[in-house]
Amino acid sequence: MSAPIAKLHNVVLDCPDPRALAEFYAAIIGGTIHDEDGDGHWIDLVAPGRVKVSFQRAENLRAPEWPRADANSQQLHLDLDAGSTTAELEAAQERVLALGARPLDLDDDNGKRDFRVYADPAGHPFCLCRID
Repeated sequence: MSAPIAKLHNVVLDCPDPRALAEFYAAIIGGTIHDEDGDGHWIDLVAPGRVKVSFQRAENLRAPEWPRADANSQQLHLDLDAGSTTAELEAAQERVLALGARPLDLDDDNGKRDFRVYADPAGHPFCLCRID
């Protein structure tokens, strides 16, 4: 395998309200919110482990649709480690729903499937995953 060309620096999500979406994800993964310019158009969330997710204002964003294979496809999604047990996954689900997530696919095939799919308040898909 050849050496990588670059290192992942950041994941950026377009959204209509960067601060609100940063607060949504901060409540899920932790971290600190930074608005360097103070104008709310670009917000960084620096989570534990120096993982950075940024949120960029897009006034007329058309939320992706899941699952789709055309131009309105999900485009990207985040897989979030919700623990190693079904009970931990259930608890995480309750919390993200209380924060404003919308369920997209909660069928876990009676515990056989290790993820569930949600949309964040701006419509981006993300998964809570059970990592064994």
